[in-house]
Amino acid sequence: MDEARGIRQFWFGTLPLDAAALDERMRFWFGGRGRAARDELIRSRYGALLERAAGGALDNWGDGPRRRLSLIILFDQFPRHVHRGTARAFAWDERALALALSGMQSAADAALDPVERIFFYMPLQHAENREVQDESVAAYRRLLQEAPQPLQGPFAGALRSADNHRGIVERFGRFPARNAVLGRDSTPEEVAWLAQGGERFGQ
Repeated sequence: MDEARGIRQFWFGTLPLDAAALDERMRFWFGGRGRAARDELIRSRYGALLERAAGGALDNWGDGPRRRLSLIILFDQFPRHVHRGTARAFAWDERALALALSGMQSAADAALDPVERIFFYMPLQHAENREVQDESVAAYRRLLQEAPQPLQGPFAGALRSADNHRGIVERFGRFPARNAVLGRDSTPEEVAWLAQGGERFGQ
C-alpha cells in the first residue's frame, strides 16, 4: 500500500461508512478517551513522514483529489497529535489551508466521499481569518445537505463545530487558546474567556 493510501486507510477505515462505523470513527478522531495512546500511535507511524512532507518531498500528492486529501490530513490533523500542546501543532496550518482552498477551486473535493470531505475542509475551520471562516461554514452547510440521511447527525455536528470556530474568530480575530504556545499576549477579554472555560480544542 502506498503511503498516501495508507494515511486514508488509517484515518477512515473502509469507506463508505455506515452510521455505527462513523460514530466509532468520530470517537477516534475527536474523543478525549485514549488521547495519549492515539497521539503516540500517530507520532510513531507518521512523525517521520510529516517531516518529509514539510521538506517538500510529498508535494506531488497534490495532483490527485485523494492524495491531496492525504496531504491535508498529514499537515492539518497529524501535527495536532504529534506535537500536541506546542507551537508545532499549528506549524503546517497554512500549507494545509492552501491545499484545501486550491482543491475546492478545482473541484477536487467533489470526487471525495462525504466523510472524506469533513477533513478536506478542516483547515478552513482552523484558520485565524474571518473570511475563511465564512467559507468554512458554507462548506460544511453544503456538506450536511449532501450527506446521506443516516449520517445526518455527525454531519450536523461538523457544521456546529464550524459555527463554533467561526464565532471565536469573529469575536477575537484568532483562537485565544493558542496564545500561550505561540508566544502571543492575551487581551484581558481573552484571559477572562479562557478562565471561564473557553474552547481549547484539545490543545
